Amino acid sequence: MRATFANTLTEIARADRRVLLLTADLGYMALEPFSDALPDQFVNVGVAEQNMVGIATGLAEGGFLPFLYSIAPFAALRPYEFLRNGPILHRLPVRIVGVGAGFEYGTAGPSHHGIDDAAALRPHPGLLIVTPAEPGQLRSALLATWDHDGPVYYRIGKDERITVPGLNGRFRTGRAEIVREGRDLALVAMGALAAEACGAADLLAAQGLSATVAIVSTFNPSPVEDLAALARSHSLLVSVEAQYVNGALGSLVAETIAEAGAGTRLVRIGVRRPPQARSGSQTFYHALHGLGRDAIAARVLALMTGERI
Repeated sequence: MRATFANTLTEIARADRRVLLLTADLGYMALEPFSDALPDQFVNVGVAEQNMVGIATGLAEGGFLPFLYSIAPFAALRPYEFLRNGPILHRLPVRIVGVGAGFEYGTAGPSHHGIDDAAALRPHPGLLIVTPAEPGQLRSALLATWDHDGPVYYRIGKDERITVPGLNGRFRTGRAEIVREGRDLALVAMGALAAEACGAADLLAAQGLSATVAIVSTFNPSPVEDLAALARSHSLLVSVEAQYVNGALGSLVAETIAEAGAGTRLVRIGVRRPPQARSGSQTFYHALHGLGRDAIAARVLALMTGERI
């Protein structure tokens, strides 16, 4: 998604000189479409994420629309207090871009994994969080929210090839996008794991189970009404995310079911183990945590047939 981000933001910034792109010494072979085309609107602050947020807060106060680019944990967690006390509390239009959602920087080790960023930032109701599932949806989301009147956190992946069947780039703030209708259960997915959820739905269909697939791409506002409707119309909801199960999508779905009084069963598929002294690719980590389509389908089949899991 990095190329889509850089190209789309370049289009936006050409038309509005208030748009700036700041990076913490990252984005080589990714941000050049912007930096080459608009050098006066591009700043590399060096390896100084907290300072980058401070600079952006001042720029936003001065009327600019700064976008801050870094790896997800360095964008969301290292400068957390600066984000909270600056753009979030003061409702300033700072845009934080965290790349490498989930385990996309798998071989770099746990310090680079984006598996707790959404959970850390979701409690702030004034911060719009955008978690696109594919490059086409990222482009739609940027075009829809770049001039949002408060702060935004964009949680994006690296893969330009990923597609979610039936999504076709659709994006609506505060809504879930239904890409597949089914009667037996609903898979509720976030980010790049939306494609895995669709693959799991195909595997379940081969076993005679019909699954709805819903994509959640925003928090604050969150698609509460859509999730409540899914809970009322299905006996089982399964949340799927490359995050710790506590705090992000799974927690949102649980809270929605409880507050709606839906009484629907929920199973949360996500990261449940602490980091271990092992490193590997995104595929390795998905297998380790049961996040691939085969593992998702097997978990659902076990649930539906009453097997021990």
